[in-house]
Amino acid sequence: MRLKLVIFDADGTLVDSQADILGSMHGAFERQGMTSPSREDILGIVGLSLDVAMLKLAPTTDAVTRAALVEGYKHTYMRRREAVGAKESSPLYPGALAALDRLKARDDVVLGVATGKSRRGLDKLIEGHGLEGYFLTRQVADDHPSKPHPSMILTALAEMGIESGDAVMIGDTSYDMEMAQSAGVAGLGVSWGYHPSSALSAAKHIIEDFSALDTVLEQMFGELA
Repeated sequence: MRLKLVIFDADGTLVDSQADILGSMHGAFERQGMTSPSREDILGIVGLSLDVAMLKLAPTTDAVTRAALVEGYKHTYMRRREAVGAKESSPLYPGALAALDRLKARDDVVLGVATGKSRRGLDKLIEGHGLEGYFLTRQVADDHPSKPHPSMILTALAEMGIESGDAVMIGDTSYDMEMAQSAGVAGLGVSWGYHPSSALSAAKHIIEDFSALDTVLEQMFGELA
């Protein structure tokens, strides 16, 4: 039996954290006396590491200001999450937990996560939703270049001892799909996240809700076999 590695993005794929992301970004820019970017621009950088995201959102600022924006974002994000808890501030999308449960129960599948979150942020999210033990490999922004660099996926493959041809990356952004393509793994896009489906041109398939995941994964696993 050949094991398959199914890697999930977090924000915009498993959890809807846009309220926290938007609020934290507004807070970061306000702390610097700067005009906050638009909602569209902010959601457009979800998935990138914060330093890369700030360079995109504030390209004319100097490195010191961008570093302050990063710290301001982290500060505001933590305060918002502490106020209500990760489960409420970043709720799972409908069907996500059931889909994870089904995959976790399979003998031929191992689960991983590759996210632009920090390790602390991912750990808090997993703890808040009771997902300890679900993801055998966790790749975070602390340890890698920003998406779409393939480092997260390549490290996950190495940790699990699985070849790229036996892996699927599930995500909502063009960065996820481009990362998958660069790593030589199949990309499965989701339509409910922060990038429009039209931006997921590198995806092998796109699903409209979690109820379609099992069927499409079976199809993809067949293509990988």
